[in-house]
Amino acid sequence: MAGDARTNRRFFIGASVATIASVAIWPADAKTHAKSIIKTKAKTIAHKVERRSLAFHNLHTGETLDAVYWVNGRYEGGVLHEINHVLRDHRDGTVHTIDPNLLDLLVRLRQRLGINSPFEVVCGYRSPETNAIMAAMSEGVASGSFHMYGKAIDLRVPGRNLRMVQRAALSLKGGGVGYYRRSNFIHVDTGPVRHWI
Repeated sequence: MAGDARTNRRFFIGASVATIASVAIWPADAKTHAKSIIKTKAKTIAHKVERRSLAFHNLHTGETLDAVYWVNGRYEGGVLHEINHVLRDHRDGTVHTIDPNLLDLLVRLRQRLGINSPFEVVCGYRSPETNAIMAAMSEGVASGSFHMYGKAIDLRVPGRNLRMVQRAALSLKGGGVGYYRRSNFIHVDTGPVRHWI
């Protein structure tokens, strides 16, 4: 009987210690599990895809393009070539690299205006030959135009007043902004911050 009592007491004490130990360990497991969930959520957030996209409608060629040109910090080379083509000199067909900073500026303009519609392109890249002919015909064309370097675009925004587009572009302070009321377009470039009418 005495031996049985001792055995029962040992069993009881052992079971109690095991129970206390399991209770003491559980919160640590809970913390580990919580940390695992947080890490998983952090990875999901880190893997979230960031994109920049633009849409164009070239008024001279009728071509349109709606494409994602930047993904998670990297410019998409193939898409940039497509943009270069759509924004080529429509007069002589010359294709030139368009400044990615100009594209990023247009994304900011799109966001500022709250639009998803395409930019209507009046003029993108302009070859030196085309620029020289236009400069000889009009005082409004600069002999050293940023168009010749793929750093400028003349555009309209469907459904938005031209003055509203000009003000939005000016607020970005991303380069030059020209307002051409008679021709119904604004000029945006990535040169020094300045403006003209």
